[in-house]
Amino acid sequence: MTRKPGREISPFIAMEVLKAANLREQQGGEVFHMEVGQPGTPAPSKVLAAAKDALENQQIGYTDALGIAPLREAIARHYKDFYGIDVPMERVVVTTGSSGGFLLTFLSAFEKGDGIVLAEPGYPAYRNILTSLDLVPVGLPCHEATNFQPTPDLIDTLTDPVAGLLVASPSNPTGTMIKKDELAALIDYCQENGLQFISDEIYHGITYDEPATTALELTDEAIIINSFSKYFSMTGWRLGWMIVPERLVSTIEKLAQNLFISPPALSQYAAISAFECRDEMEENVRAYARNREILLRELPKLGLSRLAAADGAFYVYADVRDFTNDSVAFCKKMLNETGVAATPGLDFDPHRGNGYVRFSFAGSTSTIEQAVERLKDWPGIKKGSQ
Repeated sequence: MTRKPGREISPFIAMEVLKAANLREQQGGEVFHMEVGQPGTPAPSKVLAAAKDALENQQIGYTDALGIAPLREAIARHYKDFYGIDVPMERVVVTTGSSGGFLLTFLSAFEKGDGIVLAEPGYPAYRNILTSLDLVPVGLPCHEATNFQPTPDLIDTLTDPVAGLLVASPSNPTGTMIKKDELAALIDYCQENGLQFISDEIYHGITYDEPATTALELTDEAIIINSFSKYFSMTGWRLGWMIVPERLVSTIEKLAQNLFISPPALSQYAAISAFECRDEMEENVRAYARNREILLRELPKLGLSRLAAADGAFYVYADVRDFTNDSVAFCKKMLNETGVAATPGLDFDPHRGNGYVRFSFAGSTSTIEQAVERLKDWPGIKKGSQ
């Protein structure tokens, strides 16, 4: 019997670049990591202490599929403290990273073949997870005129039927944000047209001019996805959360029981303390702000003058069409010749990303400064270099 080939899923190019960068390091080459959205800082001190205490005093076994009660309560309090919003603990779902949250969201809210609108450029795992579940990612080309974010008018240009809209503010890869009135307009549009609204808020807390608006300020029917990975600097702990409408809690619980059994227990016990570490987190954000300032000042001097707004998160999305029409080859050449690792825009936009590159500034300031110095004399960003 001939077996069918495995399902074809596009790679996460940022991780491919990381693999190539790590190989260069192993071979003795210098690398300036600006390819992955991973904070260069450790988990907060109280989280590390709580993890040690849990290892010594807790049974690190299975937990409730929705998460341990003390952590769900802490997350609910966070919404009161951070946004001034009352969120019942019963609507909080702890997940295995935001990735687990997306999987639970897509499986609980949609049926096979449903179309979900995604802004392009956008986080590639959205469309790859949807495709793996026999759901349909419906790319919505967004431009500088709308801050690379969707609008009701843009969604109206789509001809295929859709069942949901997923937005991210601040977004990956552009760092752009949706203002409160614009977010309200998108939520109203979804309610009027029967679409499930999903808000990826993983970069909340990392903003530079004004705070981000949570969709929970505007509706109880949205699905909110967040994580301890970015603001709380806990990427490898693989812990996230969702705030979900009451009608979906039972379905999500059953899915979580069968798909994951429970989120990582040690990470849950440790994360309860994360909300007590705002001073450390805000110091991290100040460091990101310094890195952002360096790139927004220096990249235009190098000829990379068309940059997305970078209102939040820790990315600069740069238009490189003056130098290349192949961002994958451009990034490979840049890594090989300068040691600067960045992610091709094709990862985030399969149709126009060949002309863009994402630079992450989540690492140390010295990394950013040295990367800029390496690029100053690189022929790859001189006119006529393609």
